[in-house]
Amino acid sequence: MNRQIPEIILETDDFVALSKPAGMLSIPDREGEEVSLKQLLKEKYGEIFTVHRIDRNTSGLIVFAKNELAHKHLSLAFQDRTVEKYYSGIVMGSPAEKEKTIDAPIAQHSQNHTRMVIHKRGKTAVTDYRVLEDFGRYAHIEFRIHSGRTHQIRVHMQLIGHPIVCDEIYGDGSPILLSSIKKNYHLSKSELDERPILARLGLHAERLIFTSVDGITYTLSAPLPKDMRALLQQLSKKKKPAS
Repeated sequence: MNRQIPEIILETDDFVALSKPAGMLSIPDREGEEVSLKQLLKEKYGEIFTVHRIDRNTSGLIVFAKNELAHKHLSLAFQDRTVEKYYSGIVMGSPAEKEKTIDAPIAQHSQNHTRMVIHKRGKTAVTDYRVLEDFGRYAHIEFRIHSGRTHQIRVHMQLIGHPIVCDEIYGDGSPILLSSIKKNYHLSKSELDERPILARLGLHAERLIFTSVDGITYTLSAPLPKDMRALLQQLSKKKKPAS
């Protein structure tokens, strides 16, 4: 794993907001063998505080506090749901309802602790979604989550039959190949096997709106990464009728 700190979106005296690449841990796992974003930040700043986290295979915006006062303030803001959290995702299929609120409690699976399930005794979980563009086989969706349950968007989209693309837990996990989108696709002579256009969870933490400890309201965004942009570009090309 690259030990370079990912792109910093904004840094103040109280917090640092970064764009985490897919595949990187937000915080150390139990084994502690892999480099996490928090470890890299500790090496740079000495002291750093976890405010929230995003899944390893989700890319996007994440905020760490740089002092105890900011940590307490921001942690409470996330806990009290005063932070607005928006994600961008690509899902399988075409949702019948183009805007919807999913209100379904989420609990940890009783036997498989890496998996979450919808359960009436679970914790409250509310997700708003809005279809940005419908491609038929896939759809580009904006999500706003009002709670922060583990795998929340992934579980809720599986519930309505439109899992996030390339989701190994809640979907089929298959990578998306350009040949499955583009007619008459041919490998170049230098390629033995086709490389997927997207081979990881198609979910990105795009935007956060929150008020800092000194009363300033920030709206921070992390641009879509190259792999998701490339897929959306190809889907848009296919959608447009030939002139």
